[in-house]
Amino acid sequence: MTPVLLVLLASALGGGAAMAARRTLRVVEVHGESMEPGLRSGDRVLVRTLRPGRPGPSWGRVRRVRRGDVVVISRVGPGEGVALDGGTNLVIKRAAAVAGDPIPPGFEALGETRVPPGRLLVLGDNPSRSTDSRQWGLLPESRITGVVIRRLSA
Repeated sequence: MTPVLLVLLASALGGGAAMAARRTLRVVEVHGESMEPGLRSGDRVLVRTLRPGRPGPSWGRVRRVRRGDVVVISRVGPGEGVALDGGTNLVIKRAAAVAGDPIPPGFEALGETRVPPGRLLVLGDNPSRSTDSRQWGLLPESRITGVVIRRLSA
């Protein structure tokens, strides 16, 4: 190949990689106190986006949400399943139990012994300031729009 063609090919591939990164990575700002002390209102986090209802790419590997991941959840409206109350369109919580995990103590009212397929239980890290699965119950995995990779420096 000629040097000019190689440069054009490298530029096209690099641009494609940058476009793919923009589709799979997102910056989300934290609002509220539900994830304190780890995440505070005003913090920004880098999120690996997932397609609703499907596992997403994890740099070349298919990966589902795992217990302990901090996830970004989209709110839903009336008639679309669990309606989360007020606020912004996104909610940040920790996946406390995922499909197949035992239901944690205190959630017996859900009527399940294990988290059913396609569902998860989410909790805020600051229980006294969090609205989460204690009020909403088990959420559909399809509501997960991304997984927090890391907190960005201020």
